Amino acid sequence: MWRRDCKMANRIRNRDSGPGQLLLLLILLLTGAFDSDAAQPPAASQQYRNDLIRNARLDWGLNAPVADFAAQLHQESGWNPRAVSPVGAQGLAQFMPSTSEWISQLMPELQANQPFSPAWSIRALTKYNRWIWQRVNAADDCQRMAMTLSGYNGGLGWVQRDKKLAAQRGLDSQRWFGHVAAVNAGRSKANWRENRHYPQRILLELAPRYLTWGGRSCAEPA
Repeated sequence: MWRRDCKMANRIRNRDSGPGQLLLLLILLLTGAFDSDAAQPPAASQQYRNDLIRNARLDWGLNAPVADFAAQLHQESGWNPRAVSPVGAQGLAQFMPSTSEWISQLMPELQANQPFSPAWSIRALTKYNRWIWQRVNAADDCQRMAMTLSGYNGGLGWVQRDKKLAAQRGLDSQRWFGHVAAVNAGRSKANWRENRHYPQRILLELAPRYLTWGGRSCAEPA
């Protein structure tokens, strides 16, 4: 395992030796993201696997980051289609009622507005992620997906404000880890901490266990 980790470390280091990328490497190593013995997908997820792969590829193409989206659903609801959060988020993808209503109006194929329907939730998640992705720029797919997930969790407007503030402070607005993630454009401390934890847990802790479902945005072991 150590030899494989060193090889992966060299790949990341050669691509970019900046502080943000080195921080990403450290997180990957500490969370065991390169460990082939990482936990496997829970049994509850298996019934949704094919539907997620199909929908992800419809919106993102054959190389869709399916593992990222599976990890996101894992984080959101633990694969429970009847989940309701303390603040009222609903279903597999944990959309707030106002967000699911907005999405149902924005995207005609989702006009049914059924957050407790697994099929609707999965379709809405892949399409909404794509909608955010198309509105953020980043240095690479890993950084861009982190920004996309931050937008899913807290709103695209906050991502844009954080990117602007990062640039004003001399940080790289095209990089999430160690740069945009380090600033707060005005959120409460609790909301800011939750938002920063969200993409890190999904991309670096949970996505590796879903690699057999499809690719992921951040570095994979060779």
